Amino acid sequence: MVEAVWGSDPRFSDGVNFRFVRSEGRAFPARRCLIPASEFRMGTGDHRYRVTLDSGNFFYLAAIWDPPLADWPLSYRIVTMPAGADIIPYQSRHGLIIQRRDVMRWLDGTGIDKDLLAELPRHSLFVEPLKAQAALPL
Repeated sequence: MVEAVWGSDPRFSDGVNFRFVRSEGRAFPARRCLIPASEFRMGTGDHRYRVTLDSGNFFYLAAIWDPPLADWPLSYRIVTMPAGADIIPYQSRHGLIIQRRDVMRWLDGTGIDKDLLAELPRHSLFVEPLKAQAALPL
C-alpha cells in the first residue's frame, strides 16, 4: 500500500482537479489500482448519504494512478460507472465497486471484463441518509 493524492494534476486541465474517470469505452491496460473502502459518500443538493455493501463487507473502488510529476505527487482517480438500481434515485454515477473476490481480475490489466462493469444486483448496496446534511463533506 502507498499513499497517494486523490485527483489529477490541475496544471494539465485548465486548473481543474479531476477526481473521477468514466469507464465507458476504456480498457485501462496499465496503472490500475484499488482504493479499499467500507463505504462511500454521495450527495445531492444539501442531502448527504453513506453507501455500504448490504452485507457489511469492505470492498474496493477501481482507480487508475498517475506517477508523480514535478511538484505533483503520486495520485489516483476513481473509475466511475452508470448508477445501478440502488444509487440511481440519488445520482447518475458512482465509483466502480470491486468485490474482494475480483481484486486480481481488476489488477491484472488484461482488459475490463464485462462482469466487473455489471451493475450490482438490486439491494446489494445500503444507502443511509447522514445527519446534519449540508455540513458533512462528501
